[in-house]
Amino acid sequence: MICSGSFVQRKLESIATDILLRDTWGVILDRTPARSSRGAPLCDRGFSLLELLIVVTVIFVLFTLYFSAGSKAYQTKQIAACEKNLQNIYVALRTWSQDNNDRLPLLADAKTSEAPLSQLIPRYTTGTEFFICPGSKDSPLPDAKPFADRKISYAYYMGRTLKDGADQPLLSDRQVNTNAKTAGGPLFSPDGKKPGNNHNKYGGNVMFCDGIVQSSPAQSAFALTNTPNVVLLNPKP
Repeated sequence: MICSGSFVQRKLESIATDILLRDTWGVILDRTPARSSRGAPLCDRGFSLLELLIVVTVIFVLFTLYFSAGSKAYQTKQIAACEKNLQNIYVALRTWSQDNNDRLPLLADAKTSEAPLSQLIPRYTTGTEFFICPGSKDSPLPDAKPFADRKISYAYYMGRTLKDGADQPLLSDRQVNTNAKTAGGPLFSPDGKKPGNNHNKYGGNVMFCDGIVQSSPAQSAFALTNTPNVVLLNPKP
């Protein structure tokens, strides 16, 4: 039987349409996987919408766990940055000491650390950012302006001199209280709640009179004594 020319033309057009639909839209007309011009199944080209949403959700959760202020990884980095802050404050304190017969900032009626340390600004340092712990949520301070009426992040052992020795604390992250500390006793917040939570529940830094900074977990890694004529001042709550 001989097919007419019009029938053959219609058949070829139908086949061409099927191929075009399969290549362009992935439509499976004969229940076989649609294929690209290189022979790869179109279903292998990418993620479904559901798969994409799952991947985005997982990435978001991991990002939040790693970079949130309450994460250990985040606060470990902030403790290192906090150490640099304390070292910058120490430079200002050393300069003050040289100008004041080896004494350090002192105010007889001071109740918190802001008032005595504010005396360093602006003559001995104009950088107020050093007085805000990067792990805390304390607000930034205006540059080169005294901050006695504002709030900083660090505790100060008022009454010390830089000659008191490497075992005597001078500055630290905000502490749980102003009592002397025994090794193994509470120093910083154990649960991330105030007070003493500059670095959530992951401890903090202590700077000694020789300028060395040591980190400690929430339970103190060393004894921190309040010797006669020395008062530990926490910053404002």
